[in-house]
Amino acid sequence: MKAYLNLIEYYLPKGTLTNEEISAQHPEWSVEKITKKVGIQSRHVAEDHECASDMAYNAAEALFENNHIQRESIDFLILCTQSPDYKLPSTSCILQDKFGLPKSCGTFDYNLGCSGYVYGLGIAKGLILSNQAKNVLLLTSETYTKYLSNNDKGNKTIFGDAATASIISSTTFENGLNYEIGEFSYGTDGSKYDCLIVKNGGAKYPCNGDGDICDEKDNFIRNDNKLFMNGKAIFDFTALEVPKLVKDNLLKNQTDISQIDLVIFHQANEYMLRIARQRCEIPPEKFFFDITNVGNTVSNSIPIAIKKAQETGKLENVKSVLLTGFGVGLSMGSVVLTK
Repeated sequence: MKAYLNLIEYYLPKGTLTNEEISAQHPEWSVEKITKKVGIQSRHVAEDHECASDMAYNAAEALFENNHIQRESIDFLILCTQSPDYKLPSTSCILQDKFGLPKSCGTFDYNLGCSGYVYGLGIAKGLILSNQAKNVLLLTSETYTKYLSNNDKGNKTIFGDAATASIISSTTFENGLNYEIGEFSYGTDGSKYDCLIVKNGGAKYPCNGDGDICDEKDNFIRNDNKLFMNGKAIFDFTALEVPKLVKDNLLKNQTDISQIDLVIFHQANEYMLRIARQRCEIPPEKFFFDITNVGNTVSNSIPIAIKKAQETGKLENVKSVLLTGFGVGLSMGSVVLTK
């Protein structure tokens, strides 16, 4: 038995945050400086009332409607999110009902960030190869912008909100992507868990009334009720560990970079991706980059990139795709898809 990635759709909130708007609030950062630093010009922002379930619902409804998918054919739903609607119950249970999926459908959430889509493909493949499911609906949905302090100009330039829906099946679909999911490589360095963290809000440290912590010049440092990122630590992890992961995954799939037609990494930011590409010795023409008007959408970035590659014709005649996600956790994963 095999498992195939067949369909992908995505949803982007209507609201946006442009570099012009960020520069207006933080005049010390020009539009040109922001664009040069991260390679992003605008990012989508969820409305105040818009939650992960709302965005995942929109992405999956597009998938059902655009591809004429019968809802009763879905026998497992998994949702990757770090911004669930509630601490409990699982948001995936809410979505099962909203979609009208069979009550025999299994569901669960899992908490992963930038590597989450690759892990989701691994979970879906496991469900199919163990004969627990035939059609898995894999959802990713994040509202990271709700975790950002208004004064955190650094993270505001990077993160955007989005949701995606994919179907992984035991058979191929007519007019589907029909990529067989290959062997996986994973990696974790939990010693650096606090390099990308929302410290407060869980059982260990409940949210409190503390606000932004600033230096003597009133520059924002952190807010423990909001997202904190040690950019240098994340960059070092990516630059040092991702090349090893990619090498391992190519060996597991009995191939090398010369035989890979397209490489899609987690769309973190332009500078980080350029360094990662060079360290992995990936030719520029094989490397997909599309982050300018979307931003870093965490677990959504890889499936959005795959779909954009399809929409722009860059998947045409592509027989093999290397996917690699890395970030919060610190966590990473890699897999090769083949036709």
